[in-house]
Amino acid sequence: MLQSGAETYRVEDTMIRIADALNLTPSQSYVTPTGIIFQCGEKQQAKLIRVQDRTTDLQKVSRVNDISRKLCSHALSVDDAYKLLTEVDTVNRAYPVWVQIAAAALSSGCFTYMFKAGLSDFIPGVLCGGLGFSAFILLHRWVKVRFFAEFVASLLIGLLAFLLVSIGVGSQLDKIIIGSVMPLVPGLLITNAVRDLMAGHLVSGLSRGAEAFLTAFAIGAGVAVLFTIF
Repeated sequence: MLQSGAETYRVEDTMIRIADALNLTPSQSYVTPTGIIFQCGEKQQAKLIRVQDRTTDLQKVSRVNDISRKLCSHALSVDDAYKLLTEVDTVNRAYPVWVQIAAAALSSGCFTYMFKAGLSDFIPGVLCGGLGFSAFILLHRWVKVRFFAEFVASLLIGLLAFLLVSIGVGSQLDKIIIGSVMPLVPGLLITNAVRDLMAGHLVSGLSRGAEAFLTAFAIGAGVAVLFTIF
């Protein structure tokens, strides 16, 4: 759940509810965006699990929530719940990369038009958004440097938008860039940061908020570099 974008308070609550359903009480859990500390029962030692890779897969979060509810209501046995959780962890049900890129491109064009750009700016928004999101996916896989993929992707979006407007394909440069970078905006991070803060998880809320701020800063810096050069 934590690797798939769930809030830290949701992860803690799910672990404690499952432990209570299995009579492993009292249980204690402490979750941050990068690690989990959990102890079930008085005689068991606490375990620490490091979480390094994080992505967005809300379907996994929903399925784990459903399994935990059925287990707590005794609608599932322990063995069946374990098999289902193992399946959720191992099976990749994410959309193919080309579908993600197509969705990002189409949404970029729609965002461009939503920001009161003309119909002539829709196609440039689609092209810039598709290129930027493709670069983001590739760089995120190849370069293990935080915020570098967002910076380069926004820089490429601004460069392509500038070239398209220069040759007469599109007219409103600012609207095209704003619409094209929207798929890169860390909306889930911002939402989870607020929800963790509201739940009293100050460490997780502040760390997620800082990550969202730095991601937004990287996106803005990439566009700013383009305008500085040209």
